[in-house]
Amino acid sequence: MSNPFHICMLAAENASIPGAKVGGIGDVVRDIPKALVEQSDDLRDVQISVLIPAYGTLHELDGASRIGVCTTSFRAKAERIELYELYAGHRPGVRHLLLHHPLFGAAGPGQVYCNDDADQPFATDASKFALFSRAAISAINEQLLGQVDVLHLHDWHTALAPALIRFDSDFTDLQSLPCVFSIHNLALQGIRPLAGDPSSLESWFPHLNYDPGLLCDPRWPHCINPMAAGIRLADKVHTVSENYAREILDANDDIRGFHGGEGLEADLNSAADQGRLKGIINGIYYYNKLEVKLDWRAFLEKIAADLLSVIAQTPELTALDYLAHQRLLQWQQKKRPPHLLTSVGRLTDQKVKLLLHPIDSGKSAIEQILDSLSRRGLFILLGSGDARLERQCSALAAVHPHFIFINQYSDTLSQQLFAQGDLFVMPSSFEPCGISQMLAMQHGQPCLAHAVGGLVDTIEDGVDGFLFSADTVDNQARALVSRCNDVLALRENNPRNFAAVCDRASKKRFEWNSSATRYLQELYT
Repeated sequence: MSNPFHICMLAAENASIPGAKVGGIGDVVRDIPKALVEQSDDLRDVQISVLIPAYGTLHELDGASRIGVCTTSFRAKAERIELYELYAGHRPGVRHLLLHHPLFGAAGPGQVYCNDDADQPFATDASKFALFSRAAISAINEQLLGQVDVLHLHDWHTALAPALIRFDSDFTDLQSLPCVFSIHNLALQGIRPLAGDPSSLESWFPHLNYDPGLLCDPRWPHCINPMAAGIRLADKVHTVSENYAREILDANDDIRGFHGGEGLEADLNSAADQGRLKGIINGIYYYNKLEVKLDWRAFLEKIAADLLSVIAQTPELTALDYLAHQRLLQWQQKKRPPHLLTSVGRLTDQKVKLLLHPIDSGKSAIEQILDSLSRRGLFILLGSGDARLERQCSALAAVHPHFIFINQYSDTLSQQLFAQGDLFVMPSSFEPCGISQMLAMQHGQPCLAHAVGGLVDTIEDGVDGFLFSADTVDNQARALVSRCNDVLALRENNPRNFAAVCDRASKKRFEWNSSATRYLQELYT
């Protein structure tokens, strides 16, 4: 019997491991290995190893055991790296692995990412992930993971791996190892200086005999761009929806509010011309048992209780948490409003710029939506992230009784909003794929979304959801407000048609198994 086809994934996040998820990439890295193994019966026998940093604490979780040690060169020193395997739910064919080194906890114990000062962007993380990439390649080279047939890299954090294989003489035996590079967020590229800084390529790897043309940023030739290096050197480049794969071939256009190749469109066009660029939509798992629709009071009681549970795990109660909890208690005493709008996501410019964008009379789009909701609706926004955006949402929540801003994130809170809302608002300025719209749709909650990226691939306007678009940022914000008003009017005046949209949304499917089949056929061959 032949050995299984062994795919090794390197990533910054893995939602299979407690504490190892920050964003949607963690969900993908958790779900796609399972789907690949499930599909392997029909196509080929597959084994998956998923490798992430331990971030100072993950190797101490129950179920983790050390299975090996390797040595790798970093900053001209030999560094000892410990390899752990973690039992994270029994899934035959999938292994969850951790690399431990003190530098991987540089952002603080258990912290995945570090927010460096503006004058040193990515400095801490770039050094951490440079060491992680070389350590992972060293572990593969020393056969600690067994025979690896394909190396699958996720985002800029792991994108130096093919450069190390190409230019580091220690890894000549891996020259023929195929590499797949998945782009989840093209806007984050991990750019650092080539030299002259402790967090620079030549500081990390002083003896690397590299070709600057393959590693340098196209705009700043004195800098290394890991994202660009991954695109140039990988055998296959994958992004997470077909429409986004088309969008990134064009340059950004600030006037039109268009997010395309983020400065790397020339490299992406080269990959497309060479047949290396593939767009494959992400998916979700569908379960027969969904959250039960609760009555109004029970729903708010559940949200309030879940919020208290989340707050209890934080060092102190903030004024914003207190306001959100009190607002939930107040709404328990009222009848259910005609409309419940929901939104769940990280607070970043990508996700909420259009909501907060000022338009007519200086009011933002969300303020105009809230004005129209007065006496007929409630908007609940769940999310955390950029402190500046948190402050803006906090200020709005303080003066708008029809707006509850829950400045937290938890799966229990998000699941309640996906299940109970009437309209899910997702006005992303760009969206490589998007998962939240799929989660809302499976509960029969249609989405109001910007017609970009994967949102176009997953929502059919007027059929199973609602899309808006326009040619400038100002007009996009206006279109968001106008489309929202139209949808609420449809729900009020033609409930049968709106119910049909909800029904079609609930029946639409984005199965991981379908995506996994395409991975096996298009990325790993």
